[in-house]
Amino acid sequence: MAKVGSARAVVLVEGISDQLALETAAAGRGRDLEAERVVIVPIGGAHAIGHFLTTLAPLGSRVRRAGLCDVREEEVFRRGLHVGGVGSPRTRAEMEHLGFHVCVKDLEDELIRALGTAQVEELFDAQGDLRSFRSFQSQPAWRGRQPEAQLWRFLRSSSRRNQRYARLLVEAAVDRDTLPRPLDALLAGV
Repeated sequence: MAKVGSARAVVLVEGISDQLALETAAAGRGRDLEAERVVIVPIGGAHAIGHFLTTLAPLGSRVRRAGLCDVREEEVFRRGLHVGGVGSPRTRAEMEHLGFHVCVKDLEDELIRALGTAQVEELFDAQGDLRSFRSFQSQPAWRGRQPEAQLWRFLRSSSRRNQRYARLLVEAAVDRDTLPRPLDALLAGV
């Protein structure tokens, strides 16, 4: 938040893994967000959006506001946009017009779909996590489930894993030019 006062744009995201993903995507696209005065702020969960937007209100129109949320938090973000004086979007398209983008399910799901299960498993293998993932898949609660669901749960089973793979999955998506639309559109708008 210390950098917000001199920012040209502030991007509000739910958590640290979202911040890491956006910073990685920007770097992968050759952008230097610090030099561009774009600050990404993890707000500690979607319910804090109204508070953060209200805090940013005194900066006026000189600071572009943008954000990223999961689909299950879309309504929370809409209410926050209204409370924070940014707008009253009724549709996702209206949210995007205001600079706020929604991940269908969540960021991890977007990245798994963008890369495909085989590519994510190759990344696990390269990082030494494929054996752990195979062990996870064999657990009775996860045996026989869709591979995408298994990958998603494995990624989310530890905050450290989630944060580490946010960066790695985005790097792979940038390399393959398959960056998920919400990330791509958000970066294009700031």
